[in-house]
Amino acid sequence: MDNKVYFFDTTLRDGEQVPGCQLDTHEKIEIAKQLEALGVDVIEAGFPISSPGDFQSVVAISKVVKNPTICALTRAVEKDIEVAAEALRFAKHPRIHTGIGASDYHIKHKFNSTRDEVIARGVAAVKYAKKFVEDIEFFAEDAGRADNVFLARMIEAVIAAGATVVNIPDTTGYCLPEEYGQKIRFLRENVSNIDKAIISCHCHNDLGMATANTIAGIANGARQVEVTINGIGERAGNTSLEEVAMVLKTHKSLDLYSNINTKKIYPLSLLVSKMMRMPVQPNKAVVGRNAFAHSSGIHQDGILKNRQSYEIMDPEEVGVPQHAIILTARSGKHALKHHLERLGYNNLSKEELVIAYQKFLKLADGKKDVNDDDLILMMDGKVTHSAIELNRLQVVCGESIAPTATVELKIGDEIKSASMVGNGPVNAAMRAVDSIIGEQIDLEEYLVQSNINRSYDTAKVHVRICHHNKSYVGFGVDTDIITASVKAYLNAINKISSLKAKSYSEVVLAN
Repeated sequence: MDNKVYFFDTTLRDGEQVPGCQLDTHEKIEIAKQLEALGVDVIEAGFPISSPGDFQSVVAISKVVKNPTICALTRAVEKDIEVAAEALRFAKHPRIHTGIGASDYHIKHKFNSTRDEVIARGVAAVKYAKKFVEDIEFFAEDAGRADNVFLARMIEAVIAAGATVVNIPDTTGYCLPEEYGQKIRFLRENVSNIDKAIISCHCHNDLGMATANTIAGIANGARQVEVTINGIGERAGNTSLEEVAMVLKTHKSLDLYSNINTKKIYPLSLLVSKMMRMPVQPNKAVVGRNAFAHSSGIHQDGILKNRQSYEIMDPEEVGVPQHAIILTARSGKHALKHHLERLGYNNLSKEELVIAYQKFLKLADGKKDVNDDDLILMMDGKVTHSAIELNRLQVVCGESIAPTATVELKIGDEIKSASMVGNGPVNAAMRAVDSIIGEQIDLEEYLVQSNINRSYDTAKVHVRICHHNKSYVGFGVDTDIITASVKAYLNAINKISSLKAKSYSEVVLAN
């Protein structure tokens, strides 16, 4: 059996079914190009009959993507298949993905049909799709809850009809990993023509087992995985591409490989998060901002001595520049020494480090985390200020008024201002900040949390920005959400200055 695992990405189809995360054609094209660069084998570009927009996206992606197979979803309906074939007419490697329910829940309640009738409809759909393209994938919907003997009979019939890939979805995320793995093995051992098709895993995460089920599937003979960037998808989401890719890379005992260039994972994760306006949870495996962050003193000490003490992956393997040592009250002397040396406080004696550590603990007890300015204040006794501070903010917006923001910033001893129009008041304000500082800042993540306290409601805004391929996070709190947003943006921007030899204000004033 071939040891290659084919990656079928459905970010643009199943992933886009998340409410509020719809993309336009231009955004889908940009993501599709990055998926191609990532090395995915198949891109499921859409469900053409569902809307004119989906149809056009499949056409457009088919024109620009050269190497991956472009796949279009259909029901087991002739009109669906005809429309999909038309949308795929420009694809270099077209695939039609058709199918029907396989569980009794679907057969009896969704289709009001019988097992034999459903098999007949599935076979007919495959044969009809075969008239348009050679590569046909068949999905047995809700296969996770289907009777294995009946499922084997269905899969054997559709392969005989011409299916080249057979998709065994755990549509509701119900299966246990052992159960799903055994289902794949049962098909391998009981479908006489299974060698003529690739078995594919399409797992949902309703019980948090999508990745585990997918790995169980390929361990038992499946050779295609259906995944999304960041694990996005309906309800609790789909199997995460990044998780499966890194499982294959870290677990050599599986003796499996893929075409995925893992160093491109993190940048694409940020792109999808930004375009779909769906922040990645901080503790998300592989791509969450805390995935390579360490705050425990024991962990920090181990990481600084040998990265493999607490990291099974090199951050750079997934495109993350480096791990983060976060200073909190739980941090140890080794982590403090690491940060002080980074800031230029070198060659501290053991006694000096002990004194500094006691000061640090007092400081850390009163703060959630300790930043570079705090450390400089602690070591020198000098009061430090943000290089750039918000002096005034004025926003004008309304139903018939283009959102406009006027921002005044205090930079050193100077006051600088700018007015900009944006697609919303927050965007306008941030564009005004960019105009003043004259630097290229990319907003990667924007998250608002409300703090409701009856007469004094506040908004806490979290942002992540990118500057020269490095990410910085910022926080802002205010009773006004736009002001909180600008404060968070400036909080992140000011962190750039601590990484430069000269202050950020000097950079700005030199422009």
